Amino acid sequence: MAADTTENSSAGVVEKLKSYVRTQKGTILAAEIVLSLIILICYASSWYGGYTAVAICEMCFAIVFFCVFMMNLDQQFTAISWVWSDFIRAFTGTLVYLITSLICVIRGAGDGALIAGGVFGLLAGLLFAYDTYTIYLQIKSVRSQTGGSELTKTSFYIL
Repeated sequence: MAADTTENSSAGVVEKLKSYVRTQKGTILAAEIVLSLIILICYASSWYGGYTAVAICEMCFAIVFFCVFMMNLDQQFTAISWVWSDFIRAFTGTLVYLITSLICVIRGAGDGALIAGGVFGLLAGLLFAYDTYTIYLQIKSVRSQTGGSELTKTSFYIL
């Protein structure tokens, strides 16, 4: 009987995953995870592996927020402002990816993997910037609806 509940719960998680990836926020987070993994592989195979920490951190943060929003944990753990945390995550991801990618592209002469990681990093920087922009628009619209008082957490990811 325990196996039946395990199968049902894993099927429920897979269904939540499929339905969340179809949302705008889910697609953006999934793309951030995939791009960060590609960048991690490129940086790890280059001569200068020091930039792998950027890709690892951003991928881990994106996975955490993906899981939190997919499982609706943001509605259960209300002590954390998930909206602002996600905004800060996306904004810092934008800055870090754009800065390190420009350095990698400029410095990577003769190291194709570093240049490829830099180019994918620039794309990731643009994706993180788009994510930051969508979060900003959501924060702005919720604030105008509530009169600027308090940002409600439940209406943030209903797109």
